[in-house]
Amino acid sequence: MLEAVADALIARVDDLWVVAERETALGEVRLRGEIARSAGQFRLFAQVIRDGGHVGAIIDHADPSLTPPRPDVRRMKRPLPGVVAVFAASNFPFAFSVAGGDTASALAAGCSVVVKAHPGHPQTSELVAEVVRSALPSPDLLGLVHGMQAGVELVRHPAVVAVGFTGSVAGGKAIQALIDGRETPIPFFGELGSVNPVVVLPSARAEEVAGGFAGSLTLGVGQFCTNPGLLFVPEDAGLLERLAAAVRETTGGPMLAERIRDGYLGGLERLSELRVLAEGKAGDGAWGVTPTVFVTDIGEFADKLPRVAEECFGPASIVVTYREVAELLAVLEQLEGSLTATVHGTVPEEAAPVAEVLGRKAGRLIWNGWPTGVAVCWAMHHGGPWPASTSAAHTSVGATAIDRWLAPTAYQDWPAELLPPELQDGNPLGVPQRVDGRFRT
Repeated sequence: MLEAVADALIARVDDLWVVAERETALGEVRLRGEIARSAGQFRLFAQVIRDGGHVGAIIDHADPSLTPPRPDVRRMKRPLPGVVAVFAASNFPFAFSVAGGDTASALAAGCSVVVKAHPGHPQTSELVAEVVRSALPSPDLLGLVHGMQAGVELVRHPAVVAVGFTGSVAGGKAIQALIDGRETPIPFFGELGSVNPVVVLPSARAEEVAGGFAGSLTLGVGQFCTNPGLLFVPEDAGLLERLAAAVRETTGGPMLAERIRDGYLGGLERLSELRVLAEGKAGDGAWGVTPTVFVTDIGEFADKLPRVAEECFGPASIVVTYREVAELLAVLEQLEGSLTATVHGTVPEEAAPVAEVLGRKAGRLIWNGWPTGVAVCWAMHHGGPWPASTSAAHTSVGATAIDRWLAPTAYQDWPAELLPPELQDGNPLGVPQRVDGRFRT
């Protein structure tokens, strides 16, 4: 089923990207790549299901010699019994929308899905739903609704057993309030706001930082949840000039919607108390924006926390200069959670204390790279402490995203003939099992 969905998406790529381009203006190359990413997510979860490790099969045989005696206990994870509600994101009409990772992982878990389409690409959502349904064993496995009130009723519906969301902190809080008002609470997995701090250490290759930063900042007009919103650099006039020069070479573009453009301009207004280091060239169109980078020293930055460290969705960032790593560490401790944190340096020992702090602040640590770009793979973790996500223990990208839609069941002294195949001693499905403490594949 999952691979059939992937094949269907690729087969209709020419139709899909054209409709999405009309609604998002993201361009053919970006949209074709995103469709391939969506298909790749479905293929990954097909591998996850074939592997079988996602069920977490554990068997502890009875041991009467223990005090007290241990019964026979077997445990595995099973699909949540109901519908998963998915709220599509604005900035990825395919990879975080109707055919996104939330949908793919929930279907892989064995749940049916109802997606609340994003108003920024309704026609794309309808076409994608049609394509996905064509490859499912039953079209009833995927539903699609439009409109804010439909989203409200979706969260409230008693058949819904979990919610996945990619969007703003305000949107996430609104969904959580709806869940809190339900007679039966349900889990909520939201990916929300993130500033993704980047720390440039004194040993870093400064000549490589400026261009990489400018490129990451302006990728997709900055409309990524992994945008580098904070850049901490040693106090170095030469490095600041390199950064400014690189930013001036960038060009903005149209944002996805007027509301998103207005939010970006509001973010720039909030940061206007800081000095502008450099601006890029203005983007075209009514929703076009200008890349803007502010600069401040670490003392002023600390004084203006937390308001200067809130996400500004778009091609904006703050460069913060520091003199000593000790003062840098004190400020990093004050930051809220992020999806990513990045360290640039050439001396691992120099980075150790910074990494220790950042490891408590972000779900993914990056060495000498840039946070934009989230690989779809087994080891990926795309989540972080609040407000990056509502559950730092879970990811919305990668193989373990399926865990959100599973819950464990333990069977104590259960008749062998009634046990699920995954928990039988003969292991007829060949899934990985941990038996009496030892892992077997």
